[in-house]
Amino acid sequence: MAREKLAQAKADAAKRGQLPRREPRRKAPGARRDGGDPQLFGRAIMELLAARGWEQQARVGGVFGRWSEIVGPELAAHTKPESFADGEVLIVADSTAWATQVRLLARTLVRRLNEELGDGTVTRVRVKGPQNAPRPAGGLRVTGSRGPRDTYG
Repeated sequence: MAREKLAQAKADAAKRGQLPRREPRRKAPGARRDGGDPQLFGRAIMELLAARGWEQQARVGGVFGRWSEIVGPELAAHTKPESFADGEVLIVADSTAWATQVRLLARTLVRRLNEELGDGTVTRVRVKGPQNAPRPAGGLRVTGSRGPRDTYG
């Protein structure tokens, strides 16, 4: 019965010259979408980041994820970014020599990171060397306690 009514309605519309569309309606360029309309995934993520105020954190996370592309593979093999807060990036180096090298490159790193994140985002690079590394054991180590001026110990 429902099919008959649908066929009847289509026939009446055809007589009036109002045939149903075969193609979906397209919105004019620049027209706003309704809240329930499907969106592109990238656009939806960008809107979510903007609404929550997470845009800068997402960009910083992207830079941390592409660290070797930004600083080069050799420097990236010995350093890693640890945190970003108040315009300061904390970089951890695996040796004191590499920590010194990063300190010498600090201005260049600030400039390069601001190219990626936007001007003025990074104001300072702080470098942390290896912490509490175990001392290597070997034949040249003296065990036990030695007193001052103890030469026969």
